[in-house]
Amino acid sequence: MKQLHKKFTDFQIKDLLTRYLKKKVEREEIQKVLGIKKTRFFALVKRLKDDPENFSVLYSRRIPTRTISKAIETNIIKELNTEKDLIQAKEVPIKWYNYSYIRDILKMIITRRYLFLLSSTGQRQMAFTLASLREKYTIGK
Repeated sequence: MKQLHKKFTDFQIKDLLTRYLKKKVEREEIQKVLGIKKTRFFALVKRLKDDPENFSVLYSRRIPTRTISKAIETNIIKELNTEKDLIQAKEVPIKWYNYSYIRDILKMIITRRYLFLLSSTGQRQMAFTLASLREKYTIGK
C-alpha cells in the first residue's frame, strides 16, 4: 500500500517499527501488515531512528492542487464581465446569448494583432498580421 497515512495512524506504524527494532516481530510480517516492500520499510525505520519524537507518515502537499494563478483568475473575470456587458448592452443586437456576435468581435480584435518573427538577438525582423497568415496557410479556399 502506497498511502500508509490513509490506512494506519502514526502511532500504529511507530509501534510496529519499534517492535521490529526490539526484535519482537519479523520484518516480513510487518511488511505484509503495512503492505509495503523492503525499501519503503527501511526508509520508515530510518526516519523513526532519526527523529522518534516527530515521526509521522502524514502527507502534506507543498503546492495546493487544482488552483489557478491570480493573474489568470483576474483575466477570466475580466473576460466574463466583458461578455456580460455585451449581453446587457441595449445597442447590441443580442436577444439571447449570441456566441456568433462575440466571435465576430473577437475576430475583429484578433485580425488587428501582429506576429513578429524575432531574430536570435531578440530584434524584430518581420511582421505578419494573423489574417495574412490565415490566408497564406488556409487549404481549400
